Amino acid sequence: MAPERTPPRSPVRRFRARVEYDGTDFAGFQVQPGARTVQGELEAALARLMGGERQPVDGAGRTDAGVHAEEQVIAFSYAGRLTATELGRALDALLPADVAIRDVRATTARFHPRYAARYREYRYSVWNGPRSPLRERTALGVRVPLDTAAMARAGSVFEGRHDFSAFGAADRNPVRTVHSVRVRRSGSLVTIDVRADAFLRGMVRRIAAVLLEVGRGKMNEEAVREALAARVPALDGATAPAHGLSLRHVALGRRAGTEQETTENR
Repeated sequence: MAPERTPPRSPVRRFRARVEYDGTDFAGFQVQPGARTVQGELEAALARLMGGERQPVDGAGRTDAGVHAEEQVIAFSYAGRLTATELGRALDALLPADVAIRDVRATTARFHPRYAARYREYRYSVWNGPRSPLRERTALGVRVPLDTAAMARAGSVFEGRHDFSAFGAADRNPVRTVHSVRVRRSGSLVTIDVRADAFLRGMVRRIAAVLLEVGRGKMNEEAVREALAARVPALDGATAPAHGLSLRHVALGRRAGTEQETTENR
């Protein structure tokens, strides 16, 4: 009798996708022992489609506990027969209610979202109105009126290429290029959008903390300029709460190997 043949294994293919999540009940994006993470949920769903085989899921940014994402970019390898469209539907059906995946598409074998990002944009949201349990799930509630015009002027101080030692965790290379800082008000909602090539750990939340002090009238534009130049932790390292922060957009396009790792997540 002829030996039984093993069915041929499907070729390993690389895919990328965009992911949205409510970070409230997560310990962050990156896998951590004994903790619920976004990466862990994604890898578990993918493993169910691959007979239990675990594959790493790479992200463009490592958001921390309580931080959300409107548009995180991920990449993963898959050795199965599903098309990109079928794979997206199958994964989305297996994910919990606080994580959603969309725009799954084939990509090159070497694609990694961390290195392919041209820039990343984070949004810090502030509900500057009466107490609102729903709105304040993903926005910081601030009851005193905020001077958003003063916040916008102070935000421009961060634009350009600077040493951001005063606004992030210690790093061997604390120099980053901030493309824009925009402060807007729509009714009671105040948003702070920060776009940069890469971020130091904690950078957006520390920028938000200082701009909120400006909005309350406790700092001015010149004080912010001095804080940036001082290269010591601004406001003694104070950060705005995590739940107001969201990774809003990751723009792809830079060739692999030319982008610094983003670690803004706090």
